[in-house]
Amino acid sequence: MRPVERVVVASQNPDKILEIEAVLVDLPNPPEIVRGLAWPEVEETEPTLEGNALLKARTVMAHTGIAALADDT
Repeated sequence: MRPVERVVVASQNPDKILEIEAVLVDLPNPPEIVRGLAWPEVEETEPTLEGNALLKARTVMAHTGIAALADDT
């Protein structure tokens, strides 16, 4: 499997982006975090944190065409 070269963090919160970047930097081949993209607000309608994170990541990927990471805590 080919490593992901670029990702979007599915958050508009700069602190959240920095948190995720701090984790990714320790990977053997860390992906570039693409910034400055826009997507619609994602309504968190899932009953679980995992479900909402998946909803956000899938929505952002659909609007940007780039792999997306999300969390919901």
